[in-house]
Amino acid sequence: MKRLIRFSFIAACITLITVLCISKQATAQTQTKVKKQIVPGEQAPPADPGQKNFGGPRPAVGAGGQRPAIRQPRPESKIQTVSLDEISMSDPYIYPDEKSHTYYLTGTGGRLYKSKDLKMWTGPFPIIDLTGTWMDGLFVAAAEIHHIGNKYYYAGTWSDHSTLIQAVPRRYNVPRNQTQLLVADSPEGPFKPLVADHEFCLGPEDWDIIDGTLYEEKDTTYLVFVHEWTQLIDGTMDYIPLSKDLTHRTAEPTTIFRASEAAWSKEMNTISEATFGLKMPGWVTDGPEMFRTKTGKLGMLWSSWGEHRYAQGIAYSTSGSIRGPWVQEQEAFKGDNSGHGMLFTTFDGKRLYAVHHVEGDGPRKPQLYEVNDSGDKLVLGLRYNP
Repeated sequence: MKRLIRFSFIAACITLITVLCISKQATAQTQTKVKKQIVPGEQAPPADPGQKNFGGPRPAVGAGGQRPAIRQPRPESKIQTVSLDEISMSDPYIYPDEKSHTYYLTGTGGRLYKSKDLKMWTGPFPIIDLTGTWMDGLFVAAAEIHHIGNKYYYAGTWSDHSTLIQAVPRRYNVPRNQTQLLVADSPEGPFKPLVADHEFCLGPEDWDIIDGTLYEEKDTTYLVFVHEWTQLIDGTMDYIPLSKDLTHRTAEPTTIFRASEAAWSKEMNTISEATFGLKMPGWVTDGPEMFRTKTGKLGMLWSSWGEHRYAQGIAYSTSGSIRGPWVQEQEAFKGDNSGHGMLFTTFDGKRLYAVHHVEGDGPRKPQLYEVNDSGDKLVLGLRYNP
């Protein structure tokens, strides 16, 4: 009888402990789902009248740290065929699809153009469906198309300015920016979220993440992305390894390098550049794009702000791996208010560099250049006119 009583007492204790543990876990999970309300703080000084400024002023923050999401519903553009010179687009990305023998152009704005000869382009086509997610109706930046396995993936950055993730004192009220992945069976879409959960974020939710790109190395796919300078002051390039199905990260971010490591990258206030109507100090990272030369040298195209405004630079990995170490080129690869470039190979084997360029106060326009990648370093060639 004593043994039975003792056994019953032990069993009851185990049950109680189990219930308490489950309750504690459930409470912790519930707590993690409750978003912390960020109280907006004092921002950096406003730009001087007439000062150079990228991005325009942001909407004022209202009570409770909220401000209107930057939702830009717009009528669908008329589908037409135009030359590349007639297209205005930031952050151009060209995917050459071998199956259809078609070039696909996308970028900031999330529309798609297609071409058979790189000269005349038909579009813009709407190709994404974000129904049921926090991104629905929001503007997409720096979009890319990647083919992995038997699927096409659309990497883009969405910004929700109604949700703050941090208020950096006397600097910036940081909104939610995240690079997310969409998936489709065709490069023409429709692309839908790879993870359909409404609040899902591929990167850490308290990080300001933009301009993500996909890179494969030794059976692992990495998301290489920008951790914004607006949050950090000295912007970084980072990577996270992804699961086989690309639905989640398998480790926390690793920093590759900081913007200030490149001699050609200039501190914004020293070159009188304002951002979002504010004089924020710091160094910018933008637009990572991984590539290898024909000798196997691993490089990264990336952008910042330099002596002539926007600039394209290159860093190289001395180990040949994403883990680096990474060494910056001393001079900008293209420093004439051009940047956010990428490389692709034409169907006849020519290596080309796509980049956006601004002439004077005009719009950002995609341009193509020939490049030589036969050695250990990428060499910029002449403007390419198909």
